[in-house]
Amino acid sequence: MSGGAEVRAWRPGVPGVVEVLHAHFPTHAYPSHTHDAWTVLIVDEGAVRYDLDRHEHGLAQAQVSLLPPHVPHDGRSVLPGGFRKRVLYLEPDRLGVQLIGAAVDQPEYVDPLLRHRIHQLHRVLRDGREDLEAQSRLLFIEERLQQHLTREVTAAVQRRDAGVAGQLRELLDARVADGISLEEAARIVHAHPVHLVRAFSREFGMPPHRYLTGRRVDLARRYLLDGRPAAEVATLAGFYDQSHLNRHFKKVLGVTPKSFVAPRPARP
Repeated sequence: MSGGAEVRAWRPGVPGVVEVLHAHFPTHAYPSHTHDAWTVLIVDEGAVRYDLDRHEHGLAQAQVSLLPPHVPHDGRSVLPGGFRKRVLYLEPDRLGVQLIGAAVDQPEYVDPLLRHRIHQLHRVLRDGREDLEAQSRLLFIEERLQQHLTREVTAAVQRRDAGVAGQLRELLDARVADGISLEEAARIVHAHPVHLVRAFSREFGMPPHRYLTGRRVDLARRYLLDGRPAAEVATLAGFYDQSHLNRHFKKVLGVTPKSFVAPRPARP
């Protein structure tokens, strides 16, 4: 092999496994390329640095790397002595193409159990005489990988939801007295109204209408302390009328607006 490279590749008789590769590359560096399969990679010696979708990543011996199909990546050794690796290439539908984005976002996992299971499967595949065991071990590996990918999807959704919720809060803060309809807010932040309410409630622990009511009560307090009459304060703070203000004010603070600003008896 060129540069002292050692490569053993074969196609096992295990459904879902396109190819198995065991290799030692003292000097070789992969140029940017793609695969039509999921690439499950562990490093046994050295460390690897690679770019995936134009973002740099690293893989050490304690990690597992999962490279998605059809996404460009390269590979090179971090250390002068090169690296030794073992790779499983899995058919695209074994993990699902809908999870490709999650793998692009997070292609490495520090998961000792997953790495050990991959190591065990490679030993069975190298022996080549226990297809049922290989199939069973592959299923457990795929289940574990899907758990990681699903968590990444969930985390990504939560990050997006937090952004949507934050945008709605900014809209509510900017229009405390005037208010804003869910339909208008949904158009502004490009989210379905139902999703908008759910994201806001999950992020801030209350639905948008309760948040807005609380902000209006805060605004009413300031106007009341300025000496304005309650009827005027109700309109200025965004309530329908004084009774509407009284109901929510007492619910939040336990007293009516009148009691809130009632003169305190002088101390002796």
